[in-house]
Amino acid sequence: MNGSINYLCCGLLWLGLLVKVPDLIRRWREPSLRAINGVLALASLCFLLGAPGSVGLINRLSGVPNLAAPLTYASIVAYSAAQLVLIACWRGGPSTRRTTRLWIGGYAAVLAGVAILFSVGSAAAERRTDFDTYYASTPWIAEMIVLYLVAHLTAVSVSAVWSLRWGFETEVRKRPWLRASLMTMGVGTIMSAGYSVTKLVAVAGQWSGRDWAALGSSVPSLCAAVGALLTVTGVLLPVAGHHLSAWRDFFRLAPLDAVLDAVLRDRALRVERPCSPFLWSTWRRSTILNGLHAIETLLDKRLYDATHDAELKRTGDRDEAASAAWAATIAEAARRGTRPALEAVGERPPLSFPRDSKTLVRIAGAVRRFEREAAVVTLSLDGAGSR
Repeated sequence: MNGSINYLCCGLLWLGLLVKVPDLIRRWREPSLRAINGVLALASLCFLLGAPGSVGLINRLSGVPNLAAPLTYASIVAYSAAQLVLIACWRGGPSTRRTTRLWIGGYAAVLAGVAILFSVGSAAAERRTDFDTYYASTPWIAEMIVLYLVAHLTAVSVSAVWSLRWGFETEVRKRPWLRASLMTMGVGTIMSAGYSVTKLVAVAGQWSGRDWAALGSSVPSLCAAVGALLTVTGVLLPVAGHHLSAWRDFFRLAPLDAVLDAVLRDRALRVERPCSPFLWSTWRRSTILNGLHAIETLLDKRLYDATHDAELKRTGDRDEAASAAWAATIAEAARRGTRPALEAVGERPPLSFPRDSKTLVRIAGAVRRFEREAAVVTLSLDGAGSR
């Protein structure tokens, strides 16, 4: 792989890192966020250090012919460990902290081994693209190469098994964005395994007297690029899914917001929409809850029960009946909430309104459905009147 592709992959990963850094600053104590940012940063470092131009620059500035090799290998090992820690954090459970500590400790030992083996070995001739196969039989350097490749293969294999097995579990199937993330990461880590497998095959070929240097320099780079980009895409999918779901809810809650608009304006409860689109869904949900708080004492349980029973008899769907009942009750309370003589409304049985986003979205859908049905009736009456 040429250096330009390395730098392109590095740049794309930096963009992903920029997306997550603000969350890390706000919630830096959260282990999964630290692991996500670690995966992104270390993956970009792998591509940056592995580019031939970077290799030459590091070697020249340091005065050590092949110092870039152990640095690149160290970044690959650290990236592999970060993947394992991330999946363990996502999985959760009572043993998460112990599992992550074991992986971090084990791969810290591998990093120390890479440093020690390189320092005691001899790699005087600079090799920018075929270091692994060129030094495959050199004492201590060969052991360093095998150590980092086996560590990488172990990490990506475990990550692939964890991701795919977890992605097929029943509870995860109900969370499509998490499942898509796990499946994408699973495929990405399988592709990444091709990096260490082909490198090991090329090194073994050198041991048996075969020159497989081309295999050890071309195929692994392609596998690493595709695998890393798929893995990072999987890491970022839950973030993208969260924002897409939030924007979808922002638009789906609009009918309920419109029903409460008169109350919100009459009581000066509507606040200005924030500039950041990432906050729009939260802003609309908070606005709706403010409006519902304002009319809470006007929610008529008898109207709710009557509408619920009628809709349940008509549709047979309890969720749809509840949504329709809430839509009718809230619309009537909002209408009464803007009238001057609020105190004249008689006492009603208490009725607490829902607060979760999922239920509010269903109620907004029922409001929209009522509006459509009312529009159809109006058009029918207008048509009949014109005849």
